[in-house]
Amino acid sequence: MVRSRDARPDFEKMDGLVPAIVQDSETRMVLMLGFMNAEAWDKTLRTGLVTFWSRSRRNLWTKGETSGNHLAVRRIWIDCDNDSLLIEAEPKGPTCHTGATSCFFEEIVDA
Repeated sequence: MVRSRDARPDFEKMDGLVPAIVQDSETRMVLMLGFMNAEAWDKTLRTGLVTFWSRSRRNLWTKGETSGNHLAVRRIWIDCDNDSLLIEAEPKGPTCHTGATSCFFEEIVDA
C-alpha cells in the first residue's frame, strides 16, 4: 500500500470523468457507482461527503443532499492508472434511491 496526499485522478482520459465505486467502510459491501469530475473530486475532499457529477442533470450532486442519506468519506483509493476510484464511506442511511442499502440488489441469473 502506498499512501499519498498528491495523487489525483486523471480527468483527461474519459472526457473529464472518472468512475468512483463506493464501498461501505465497515461491511465492505459495494454501495454504488458514480462519476466524478475535477469539481466533484475537490468538493468531496473539501467536505468529506461523496459528491458526484450527474451526467443526466449536468451538475454536481452530493449524495444525500435531499434525502439526508450522505456518504461520509473514510478512505479513498486510486487505481494504478489514476483513472478510477474506490471510496470507502460510512453510509448515513440507505444508499439507493429505492431505499435499498446498495444500488446493487438485483442479481442476473444464468450469467
